Amino acid sequence: MNECRLVIFDCDGVLVDSELITNRVYVAMLNEIGIPVTLEDMFEKFVGRSMDYCWDLVAGMLGRRLPPHLVEEYRVRTTAALQAQLRAVDGIEEVLDALDARQVPYCVASSGTHQKMHTTLGLTGLLPRLAGKLFSVTDVVRSKPAPDVYLHAARAFKVVPSACRVVEDSPTGVAAGVAAGMTVYGYCALTPEWRLAGAGAHHTLSNMRRLPDLLFAPS
Repeated sequence: MNECRLVIFDCDGVLVDSELITNRVYVAMLNEIGIPVTLEDMFEKFVGRSMDYCWDLVAGMLGRRLPPHLVEEYRVRTTAALQAQLRAVDGIEEVLDALDARQVPYCVASSGTHQKMHTTLGLTGLLPRLAGKLFSVTDVVRSKPAPDVYLHAARAFKVVPSACRVVEDSPTGVAAGVAAGMTVYGYCALTPEWRLAGAGAHHTLSNMRRLPDLLFAPS
């Protein structure tokens, strides 16, 4: 295995503890328009996907075009929920400190937009550490599980994929990292370990503080 030369983090669920917050809002809104989904359904079908993909999936489930107010209402309601409840993932600042101490660069590659990343990372105080290191699905042609956003980040840092380490919390994101030819660490705080391993994660962890030891363990 090549030496770790770049760590690429997903954003939601890996850096910021946003998945439960936003998906509870999503479930409530879909139930309101007659789609009987559960939080478990969200983690199985939606988490890790781009919002364009998710809205297309909702339209298919609804069997007609989306109500015109729905997308904006989701933005307003999730923003309010995040402002009230959002926290950084427990232990992530210690992980970033450890990478800084080793002078290992890191960045973010997300299925969210730049605006969303700036919002969530700003609310949690992480943005100053990650400004200028954000890569979005909106920067590339294909969203996860395609590898595009991960390969885009690696090119920006001039690091070969095999020397990159990806930290993901969804099977979709894990599959994207594997497709990019990178070593993937599955953070299974909310997603069952077997689902991340089944998607191809090379390592799994439920405590983010373990990540530096896993990244730099002797091969």
